[in-house]
Amino acid sequence: MYNTLLQIHSGIRYLVLLGLVVVIVKSFMGLINKSNYDKSDDRLSLFLFISTHTQLLFGLLLYFVSPFVTFGSTTMSDKITRYWTVEHLTGMLLAVALITIARISSKKMVDDTAKHKRMFIFNALALVIIVVIIVISDRQLVG
Repeated sequence: MYNTLLQIHSGIRYLVLLGLVVVIVKSFMGLINKSNYDKSDDRLSLFLFISTHTQLLFGLLLYFVSPFVTFGSTTMSDKITRYWTVEHLTGMLLAVALITIARISSKKMVDDTAKHKRMFIFNALALVIIVVIIVISDRQLVG
């Protein structure tokens, strides 16, 4: 079960990263060109929202069956255990929250430039957090 969840979670990350990059670039171009926030912008945002929440679902399932997630007296002193138990979860939850806030709050806005700006800023911050969390993971030490 763990390996299956890990493979699914690892695969979906590419959809999330691709979606983030596309939404960020498209919203930046919309902001610069002061273009309308059209149906394609909304659909890309929805794709990112769905793929991010699907990733969150599999990540949470994985969290509870992972051999690297443990709670005990040494959790915080062991950098690998601390990363998988606390840091990865916290950073990724923050990124999911930013992506979610971008989607929900921009839907309530009427000004197209403001929508593009909101989507750009919040999703760019989410991408930075995701990249930082991945960089500090020391993946070579885990499996």
